[in-house]
Amino acid sequence: MRVASEQIEFRSDVTVELVRHSASDADVLFAARVSTQGEQTLEAASSGVEASERDRGLINYLMRDRHGSPFEHNSLTFYVQAPIFVFREFMRHRIASYNEESGRYRELRPVFYVPGPERKLVQVGKPGAYEFEDGTPEQTALVHDEVVAVCTQAYESYQRMLEAGVAREVARAVLPVTLYSSMYVTMNARSLMNFLSLRTKREGTHFPSFPQREIEMVAEKMEDLWKPLMPMTADTFDQNGRVAP
Repeated sequence: MRVASEQIEFRSDVTVELVRHSASDADVLFAARVSTQGEQTLEAASSGVEASERDRGLINYLMRDRHGSPFEHNSLTFYVQAPIFVFREFMRHRIASYNEESGRYRELRPVFYVPGPERKLVQVGKPGAYEFEDGTPEQTALVHDEVVAVCTQAYESYQRMLEAGVAREVARAVLPVTLYSSMYVTMNARSLMNFLSLRTKREGTHFPSFPQREIEMVAEKMEDLWKPLMPMTADTFDQNGRVAP
């Protein structure tokens, strides 16, 4: 059955949920201390109600001097909903495992991204040294109207082909990258810090990054979910210029 144009959904946000994790600062300490203490249990590494200054010092040393492997002995699985163009940027990070919904096996839902009024629209400067500034009310309205019109027309074309018996994998060719998709992404804390160092813009970082705002929205939500799990690791990441170890 064809979806009416008023049923097509437009969003300007992203969804990030932490669906499964095995991640704590104790995992880092457990992995690091095998170098000097040999085999030990994770319970021994995480004994004590509060982390000691010695624990904090060890994690800071590992982060500062980029001894990265102890930060790999953990796992975080996120569920992400975002426009397809965000996923194509995300998957350039070959440091995670991905499973995305498939337009071959299911009819894709009519949910599209349209930049919200707070989205900066005007690029000033040249590639590698540019900033974005607010658009005029006229530019904001133009972007909204054009995106809505094109996405509506594309999804109606998609449905006409499906109704005519065209395979989903063929019909989806008309859909734009503003279409929302969903995926599970699993990574460890070292990989996550690498992702955050490149996809968030922060003052005081050793290597400033200039991410597209939409993938930065995803990264910010991922960081907010990760920080309470590994607070010492997250703090030392910030203190050492947000450079992945």
